[in-house]
Amino acid sequence: MINLTGAYTDQYQLSMALVYFRMGNGNDQAIFDYFFRKLPFEGGYAIFAGLEDLLDTIENLNFDQKDLEFLDQNGFPGDFLELLGNFNFSGKIFSSREGDIVFPTRPVLRVEGSLLEAQIIETLLLNLLNFQTLIATRASRMRMVAGDRKLVDFGLRRAQGVGGYHASRAALIGGFDATSNVAAGRDFQLPVSGTMAHSYIQSFENEVDAFREFARVHPKNCVLLVDTYDTLRIGIPNAIQVGKEMKARGEQLKGIRLDSGDLAFLALRCREMLDEAGLNDVKIAASNQLDEYVIKSLLEQAAPIDIFGVGTSLVTGQPDAALDGVYKLAYAHGKPRIKISENIAKTTLPDRKQVYRLKDDVGNWIGADLVALEEEKDFGMMHHPFDPGKKMQISDVDMEPLLEKVMEDGHRVYEKTLPLEIADYSRSQLDKLPGAYKRFRNPHIYKVGISDGLKKLRESLSAKNE
Repeated sequence: MINLTGAYTDQYQLSMALVYFRMGNGNDQAIFDYFFRKLPFEGGYAIFAGLEDLLDTIENLNFDQKDLEFLDQNGFPGDFLELLGNFNFSGKIFSSREGDIVFPTRPVLRVEGSLLEAQIIETLLLNLLNFQTLIATRASRMRMVAGDRKLVDFGLRRAQGVGGYHASRAALIGGFDATSNVAAGRDFQLPVSGTMAHSYIQSFENEVDAFREFARVHPKNCVLLVDTYDTLRIGIPNAIQVGKEMKARGEQLKGIRLDSGDLAFLALRCREMLDEAGLNDVKIAASNQLDEYVIKSLLEQAAPIDIFGVGTSLVTGQPDAALDGVYKLAYAHGKPRIKISENIAKTTLPDRKQVYRLKDDVGNWIGADLVALEEEKDFGMMHHPFDPGKKMQISDVDMEPLLEKVMEDGHRVYEKTLPLEIADYSRSQLDKLPGAYKRFRNPHIYKVGISDGLKKLRESLSAKNE
């Protein structure tokens, strides 16, 4: 795991923390909510990811000597630096389960702790959760169209710096099968996969020798890149020759990879040539600027592609470069708090809250989540969070609470879960989401509403502050 210290933050977090320290109220209890306002990719859902990394990082977060020396050079006073030198997060975190399906407006995670500590972890929290949720969501869309075909993350070389490290983890949670990223594979126990580059083939005097040497060294995992010179006239014939030589030795050519040209046409022709040569078991992999729309198009053209290698569009989150997740104060100094905006959609939900998933009497999701004050128990009506005229009767539905305690006194109380296990859970949750919410074009809007008590509290605080 990448080592993140207390300096992995924004300057204004420390500037605010210094004010709380000087005022003597930094230990007052506060509650912050993490949520986002808009779904990425014009889709109908998001996959929550990054929680395990967040818990691991916060549990061990401190300001090391290098951090303190830098902050000293930037004018922070010695007594405040002494406080930071002893910093550790000692609060609580309540969260949705990683891999769950999440929607705008509703809290995805809640932090409870001292005002100073909860403020300092904001940037770290947003950085880890926003990015991984974005990438996991994009990966799940690709998985949806790929069906049972293999998906491999090829994105490290195109990622924004070390973001590729966490992108590989998030991609697996979203449904990918493997990654080319060796460091992520090591640290997150992900399956790793890789073949060869054009430069490898170019380094030989001829392509067939390059193929033969690769097959000799990797007899159990030989995938040949066939488009360096001419796919159909040179690459595939050479791959067939080497494939037959391997077969004669009792080995098997695992696959060929296409990385340029008309992938649908080339895949069809390559499949025909391989089958004619008796190499029916050889898989066809394809890469080169793939995304869910390209994959969907290739499969609609009946392209016989077994493996898709996806890079840039996955790990950069194109075309949505970021998830707009925010971290907003809901309670401080013994009182519920609210942020008011001329845009009602940016008016926050105050106080300590729970989120419920609404289901029918046989457990099917009905397409709605309810946000309520934590102490509320009886619910009759759900209100639209921003349109006072819209409401829905919910007295006859089953309700599953979604926010569970994952950290207490700064230590995780949530059993560590591997990405492959999170991916299985996420897939099971996505299967429960009705198809109308999974459409790529104009998906049905999943309802998120607020309870009677929360609505009244927000209106009361809004009137008081206005």
